[in-house]
Amino acid sequence: MRFLHTMLRVGDLQRSIDFYTQVLGMQLLRTSENPDYKYSLAFLGFDGGNPGQAELELTYNWGQDSYDIGTAYGHIAIGVPDVYAACDRIKAAGGNVTREAGPVKGGKTVIAFVTDPDGYKIELIQRNA
Repeated sequence: MRFLHTMLRVGDLQRSIDFYTQVLGMQLLRTSENPDYKYSLAFLGFDGGNPGQAELELTYNWGQDSYDIGTAYGHIAIGVPDVYAACDRIKAAGGNVTREAGPVKGGKTVIAFVTDPDGYKIELIQRNA
């Protein structure tokens, strides 16, 4: 088995594509439209996505402009070589850093949190490789 993708429902597909590509630096890998069932999909990722890395699937259900995230959702985690530099880039691109870079409470791992336009949390974790 292999992890393929995570799906998030979004209220404005282009706004979310812009955030994930322009603020987080992902690549738009492919899109599709399903007029019969009134939804659009966009797949994003790093380094070309599958098979090397899992992808993020953004689903826009036509006419639905917001969602209740609920209490079960936590976050998506992305490894970065330098969390401090990533936060600087994200803020410069207009992104919302909601937890500044620094060690996790009670540990040494350097993390930060960013929130996307729909309110989904993204954890940045410093990784050397």
